[in-house]
Amino acid sequence: MDIIEYSGQEQGEWRIRMNTSTAIGAKVKSLRIGKEMTIKQLSEACGLSVGFLSQFERGISSIAIDSLETIANVLEVPLSELFMEMENEIRIEEPEDPIMHGMELIPSKASTQMYQYILKHPHTDYALLPRLYTLLPPSEDEEILEMYSHKGEEFLFVLEGTITLYLEDRKYVMYPGDSIHFNSSKRHNWTNKTTRIARILTVNSPNPLKKKEESEET
Repeated sequence: MDIIEYSGQEQGEWRIRMNTSTAIGAKVKSLRIGKEMTIKQLSEACGLSVGFLSQFERGISSIAIDSLETIANVLEVPLSELFMEMENEIRIEEPEDPIMHGMELIPSKASTQMYQYILKHPHTDYALLPRLYTLLPPSEDEEILEMYSHKGEEFLFVLEGTITLYLEDRKYVMYPGDSIHFNSSKRHNWTNKTTRIARILTVNSPNPLKKKEESEET
């Protein structure tokens, strides 16, 4: 679950590329130091390893948007603030066609084993974030599965293949047609342990990409 990448061929183009992890990681480091917080303290507060956070701050490793939201909460800043400088350089125009067509979906690499597709237009500010994931069979150098948690709730539906869902200290094997709705504050993640490709649909609420309302009550 990497930093999200959008791409349009004409108007409304918005792309957040992999190399933006460097800028966001540097901003996280600056905010952390500003709060006189060590990387170990941040690790303990957000549940991510020291090694992973160190690589992310240096732009070596990408990060899931859900994990980034957890870091933003620990640093007491809105998630949108981490993208603020990039947004100032991005021109967003509303497309005439509100349909998100399959041919327009651009995959972004979440890990060596996983790709995600955002099933919404980047300019829309809705409360739900729908995503489609393609999970590849495990490689020889299988990554350590990072468990993460964040506010809100999450729905997961298996479209194809078999996945293993980790939820707190429990493990569930899910098959096509299986679904689960759970509180996202519970530590969770999923993986494909089979020799076949798996595809799942997830929906997050609230949408971690949704900007905070300027009129939000303090």
